[in-house]
Amino acid sequence: MLSEQKNVQEQDVNQLIKVRHEKLKELQDSGKNPFEITKYDVTAHSSDIINNFEAMEGKEVSVAGRIMSKRVMGKASFCNIQDLPGNIQSYVSRDSIGEEAYKEFKKYDIGDIIGIKGEVFKTKTGEVSIHASEVTLLTKSLQILPEKFHGLKDTDIRYRQRYVDLIMNREVKESFVKRSKVIHAIRSYLDGENFIEVETPMLVQNAGGAAARPFDTHFNALDEDLHLRISLELYLKRLIVGGLERVYEIGRVFRNEGLDTRHNPEFTLMELYQAYTDYHGMMDLTEKLYRHVAQTVTGSLVLTYGEHQIDLSKPFERLTMVDAVKKYANVDFTQVKTTEEAKELAKKHNIEFENRHKRGDILNLFFEKYVEEHLIQPTFIMDHPIEISPLTKKKPENPEYTERFEFFINGWEMANAYSELNDPIDQRERFEAQEELKAQGDDEANSIDEDFLNALCVGMPPTGGIGFGIDRMVMIMTNSPAIRDVLLFPTMKSKDI
Repeated sequence: MLSEQKNVQEQDVNQLIKVRHEKLKELQDSGKNPFEITKYDVTAHSSDIINNFEAMEGKEVSVAGRIMSKRVMGKASFCNIQDLPGNIQSYVSRDSIGEEAYKEFKKYDIGDIIGIKGEVFKTKTGEVSIHASEVTLLTKSLQILPEKFHGLKDTDIRYRQRYVDLIMNREVKESFVKRSKVIHAIRSYLDGENFIEVETPMLVQNAGGAAARPFDTHFNALDEDLHLRISLELYLKRLIVGGLERVYEIGRVFRNEGLDTRHNPEFTLMELYQAYTDYHGMMDLTEKLYRHVAQTVTGSLVLTYGEHQIDLSKPFERLTMVDAVKKYANVDFTQVKTTEEAKELAKKHNIEFENRHKRGDILNLFFEKYVEEHLIQPTFIMDHPIEISPLTKKKPENPEYTERFEFFINGWEMANAYSELNDPIDQRERFEAQEELKAQGDDEANSIDEDFLNALCVGMPPTGGIGFGIDRMVMIMTNSPAIRDVLLFPTMKSKDI
């Protein structure tokens, strides 16, 4: 029965599409091809008119947008058109635009893009409208939009056909406008702190700077295998060596990993590096940056995300990873002295680990299992074990741990920061340890980057660095449940339209 109904619906849609093509041919045959129009003079948008009605009443305006509804009543009609900031109604009458033009207007379809010139007025029911004196068909829509009452709900179609999603779901458009504002606010803040925005390569010979599996490709001109970058780190540090002192980049990175509500294989990362500071300086910068972005984009320092109220106004909590595990798992790793003791502890707590894992790796596994879900309010988790921090300075007073933090909101890692390792001898040893892990089957381990080591030999000043997940920041700022909701075109499995 359902398949029968679907076939009938498809036949109906195909017939409607056929009619639209016939209308287009009729226009073209009469010398009125809308696709030949190259421009239209827009003097106002819907929100300009509605928000400033008293100043604009009686004035002539030209607006353009997509027909979202239409009501024909003999010699006069109403239509509603949608532009970037919103919607506005237009009153279209035969006497005002002429008999021939009105006859054509009655044939227009939902989804057609039109230009309307006319005077601003208010209807008897109090709705701000435009009394059309001229209507121009700018684009003929040859596809059927989803039925307005039900909207576009199918998430698979929404992500695949984002252009339809943006037309049908107002809140989606607003989320992406906010995304643009988030990135603008980040740039504005960092520019005010004298950071320089730079661009570094996406195609690299050595994909380092993070624990992730890269995408591989081949460059025919040089007959060399290359990778898509997994981070921005190693090139930005080279610029610190070169004396730029404060640099940042906002760009796409690519990780050959799974898809879920927080992960997409290509995503937007922002990394910044500042000479002559450390990870404490990065914590201070993070607090100020998040507050600036939230206030600028949302107008508040308290954000609603799902069932939680995220309070950015208070000082962000700062906990070491050891203290966090002790607080939430009731396990004190200061008393765990060896890898063997750590593995026995993991077995007792049903934590799976690999044979290659050492004490620090197991501490991190405890953290992931017992702690992350509790970090709803802004929290810095500091002083990670050296085993999981190959690019970070050791803590001088306790070299088993590093000067590193991860920033959490809503149980998610939002940023990762270090006091950057600038000792080339230590860095080589860490890279060699990573090579051993790679040989043992860890395809997320780093490889030795000889040019980066040479840069460190030239000399890098003490430096603080941090990487922010921009997509997750936008999710928090827009109360979006999945990363796909803040990526205009998320990665999808191939499928015919």
